[in-house]
Amino acid sequence: MKFRMKSVVGAALMGATVAMSSFGSAQAASGDKTITLGWTAWSDAEFVTKLAKQVIEQRTDYSVDLKMASIGVQYQGVANGDLDGMLMAWLPDTHADYWDKVKGQVDDLGTLYEGAKLGWVVPDYVPEDQLNSITDLKKDAVKSKVGGKIQGIDPGAGLMQLSEKTMKAYGLNDDYRLVSASGAAMTAALARAEKKHDWIVVTSWTPHWMFGKWNLRFLKDPKGTLGSAQHIDAVVRKGFSDDYPEVASMLSNMHIPLEELQAAMYNARQTSYKKAINQYIKKHPDEIDSWFKNS
Repeated sequence: MKFRMKSVVGAALMGATVAMSSFGSAQAASGDKTITLGWTAWSDAEFVTKLAKQVIEQRTDYSVDLKMASIGVQYQGVANGDLDGMLMAWLPDTHADYWDKVKGQVDDLGTLYEGAKLGWVVPDYVPEDQLNSITDLKKDAVKSKVGGKIQGIDPGAGLMQLSEKTMKAYGLNDDYRLVSASGAAMTAALARAEKKHDWIVVTSWTPHWMFGKWNLRFLKDPKGTLGSAQHIDAVVRKGFSDDYPEVASMLSNMHIPLEELQAAMYNARQTSYKKAINQYIKKHPDEIDSWFKNS
């Protein structure tokens, strides 16, 4: 199932060339030892990308330069060769339109983790017999408790585009506002609600550290507008595997079980990404060895 985001995606990709100009070109010159990866400050993407950077730098002769950019800019940057790669391609639904525009210009090295899920989430203290499904949001009593608002994340995210379609599909536009913010603003709103035991609906996904901190549940989505289970892939520019075969092999082998990743993300939230990554590497040496088995 694919969900179209043409206007937003088109605008993001049209502006990508200008935005990427400050990055320079990632195309490898002879003897180039620096690999440039794009990333966005989503908790899963930050952990996985920084973990990859650290193990690549520890086990190879290459250094990794991280460039923060929006999702649309990353896809176009990899397609143009301005970035060597990105480790956060949510497929098949979430980034469907981004992927459709660049899939012939990039290489997919494989899945980093799978079983990821997008959806609308509520605290578990919200009675399930009153709010269990997105359809329940039509109830007057539920609308009053929730405050007529669905707390979202950054407007360019695929989850927000799917949420806009969900608002329309369930007839919620007259009664609710889908509020654009950031991932941090979403979790801050959830933290405030949890403290007061207020009702709240947020757009979210797994893996995410918030599921380690609070007892939460996804609302059922009988219309399936928020997509099916997702896998997150490593996507690189054409020619990357020829230029950096050792690293391409490592990224192809890199795989993290969802439960491990989510626990590590919560650890990063409690401590720091640096400490959590160091602890992950120390705890999973055989797993990381397997990523380099063909290098």
